[in-house]
Amino acid sequence: MKKAIAFISGLVMCAAALTAPVKSAQQVEVKAAGDYNYAEALQKSMFFYEVQQSGKLPEWNSVPWRADSMVNEDGKETDIVPGGWFDAGDHFKFAHTNAYSASMMAWGYLQYKDAVDKAGLGETYRNNLQWGLDFVNGCYLGDGKLVGTIGDFEGGSTDHNIWCSAEVYLRKHHLNSGDWDRPYDTIKNSSTAALCAAALAEGYLVFKDEQPDKAATYLKNAKELFEYADKWRDAKDVGGMSGMYNTSSWLDDCMFAAGWLYKATGDKSYIDKIEKDYLPNFPTENQSTDPKFTWGLCWDDTCQAAVYLYADITGNDEWKAHVAKHINHWIEGGGDIKYTGDGLAWLFQWGCLRHATTTAWLALLAADDMFKADTAKAEKFRTWAKSQMDYCFGDNSMKMSYVLGMGDKNPTAIHHRTASGIHDDHWNELGKPKAAAASGSGENWQTEYAHTLYGALIGGPDSSGNYDDAKISVSDYQYTEVAIDYNAGYTAALCAMIADYPGGKILENFPPKEEPKWAEWEVAAILNGSGDSYTEVKAWAMNHTAWPARVAKDISYRYYFNIEELTKAGLSVDNVKVEAKSQQYKEGEQGFATVEGPFKYDGDATGNTYYAEIKFADGRAIQPTGQSEHRDEVQFRVSIPDAIDGKPTTGAWDPTNDWSYEGIDKADSLKSADALNPHFTMYVDGKLVWGEEPDGTKPDPTATENPQPTEPKTEATTEATKPATEATKPATEATTAATTEPSAEVSNATTEPTNPGGNVPATKYGDVTLDNEVDIVDVVALNKFLLGVSDLNEQKRANADVQNDRKLDGNDALVLLKYVLGIIKEVPQSK
Repeated sequence: MKKAIAFISGLVMCAAALTAPVKSAQQVEVKAAGDYNYAEALQKSMFFYEVQQSGKLPEWNSVPWRADSMVNEDGKETDIVPGGWFDAGDHFKFAHTNAYSASMMAWGYLQYKDAVDKAGLGETYRNNLQWGLDFVNGCYLGDGKLVGTIGDFEGGSTDHNIWCSAEVYLRKHHLNSGDWDRPYDTIKNSSTAALCAAALAEGYLVFKDEQPDKAATYLKNAKELFEYADKWRDAKDVGGMSGMYNTSSWLDDCMFAAGWLYKATGDKSYIDKIEKDYLPNFPTENQSTDPKFTWGLCWDDTCQAAVYLYADITGNDEWKAHVAKHINHWIEGGGDIKYTGDGLAWLFQWGCLRHATTTAWLALLAADDMFKADTAKAEKFRTWAKSQMDYCFGDNSMKMSYVLGMGDKNPTAIHHRTASGIHDDHWNELGKPKAAAASGSGENWQTEYAHTLYGALIGGPDSSGNYDDAKISVSDYQYTEVAIDYNAGYTAALCAMIADYPGGKILENFPPKEEPKWAEWEVAAILNGSGDSYTEVKAWAMNHTAWPARVAKDISYRYYFNIEELTKAGLSVDNVKVEAKSQQYKEGEQGFATVEGPFKYDGDATGNTYYAEIKFADGRAIQPTGQSEHRDEVQFRVSIPDAIDGKPTTGAWDPTNDWSYEGIDKADSLKSADALNPHFTMYVDGKLVWGEEPDGTKPDPTATENPQPTEPKTEATTEATKPATEATKPATEATTAATTEPSAEVSNATTEPTNPGGNVPATKYGDVTLDNEVDIVDVVALNKFLLGVSDLNEQKRANADVQNDRKLDGNDALVLLKYVLGIIKEVPQSK
């Protein structure tokens, strides 16, 4: 009892400082040598790259709401080059941006391998890096043939006109084109070829000891690609990249590649080429003979990266001074660099944070390596770089974290198809208040995102540092875009941050499992007509899946009716006719439905309940890819004859007591919310997924027709990879000396492994003592149980589960205390 009182007293003292709901393990900030948990940020950046994976996903992919994509109906991957990363919030794959992103990521790992490994992210990082490198390697077909773009770029970039999840995108392509193979091109572009060469040379350095055969292939192709890039010396052939990635120069990328090939081979001819061909023709500032030092490192300008490599390899003082000049240009501002009022070095509207963080990478690299002996200069560069990184995490006037899934406040409109989970191709209202999304037809458009896009660095604020989240919409791409190249330099910078500012830890229970935010399968129905002898229904079977987006072949639903009045009139079920009237698809097409019955429903002891079954020959036609595709309309009739043996059957047909009739006479549009009818039951692969049967049977949420993959193992859970800093401890431990956050992991007491109330539902969340009040007495009772001082029965434990996560622990105690103190307004509160 003394321990319980002391524990609760400590909670009360902490609670006075709390101003926001309890943070989960995915949200808590670690205040150590750095201001933010940079290890968590790097962990989540890897998650973002796993979200971007195309094709058949590897076993180590940790995204619970992703599945295979770009596969045909036989499950075969059809892209000319499988795998790789989708470029941004769309489904294009570019050799160019895959190569640039892989090159930045590899550079970060090569320079800070020990820090990444120590953080418990080494294997995860290498897996993600190799995923991109294998695609880049595959894009080289030999003999100078380089795949540039894969995607629907023909006919005006149709990919940008399609909004659906990656898992079902190829089905939309098939509807539009009739085939399962996406278009691709081959290009002769020195910029792209050189970036591929650079990335593969770096890949060789990363994997030469671990996977020597693969690394040798990387290096072989890197050499060939560089030779072609240097031979072509042209960046005008962009193919399907046109309008998206119009490469403007080649010399910088060739110089960048030559530097990495020298590092990989030690062959001085690469340095000779730099000094003979590239440096004399290095780009200059406008109306000046000074070598170019402005702008910023990005997919279309690797000048400063190329210079850094050359200066690092040769120790050339002139070019080392150029590196410092470039970084100081960003630090001091002026010219093309503007500073927002709250401290962001702002280059231009497209991906302003991408530019700031990529330059931060060069500054950190210079501070830790090239200029580490110059203490003042190194500290200047490092301090500035940290300010730009921290700006992204919320150290700005908006208190906005521009890294999604981190911090307390994120942008609400995000340009990313798969994360949105959109099923009807209508995305304009995403991120807006629900009331603003109602259409004139009465249809409510989706505003909520299905998923949290953890780790993605979003475009960023305007030149004043403003980000008007209430007005910015998904179509404002300069603010809302996310992309693999946006995260690339940022990821390399994080490798440096975890080395320079240790103390943060990766999250053990990341990523969190997601529960569907809406019904993934639904039936909507309205009355199409009725009379003394029939009921005719118009219904939609709908696929709104997003966990993950998917299709299913075996789909059916049922309409239940009662024949009690028939039997009283001396008739029987043999007099009932079930028939299809009209439907969306023709016989022989996917989506065509048969309407059969009546079938007896065994769940009714009276024997009076029967059902009509609407079964689709191939339900894969019902796919979450558009306004017509996500639903399949069928009109059907259940009837009896108007007369039998000349005797009218008037009065023998009364649908008002039919289980499925309830509500269909009140809805006037299938698009309206009141048309959704839970008294129709829907089955996918033989499992009930929507509605309630007449006997009360409902879908089992734990037995879906397509369960999410199991949570992958992480390095931090194995003894062999535990770093000395005990990275396996949760980032929520309040024992970190510098943190001021109260611990979300309040107690290490034993938790209930399953539903704490067994099968007993909560009667009143928080009412642990069952006195119909929620007060400090309930807090004491819960903590006494957690400390083993007393026990709670099933009902009390069910009520105590104020996080509604089917277990009891210190998090429930803290949430309950905050509720009692009025800090939060309601329970249960999810983690």
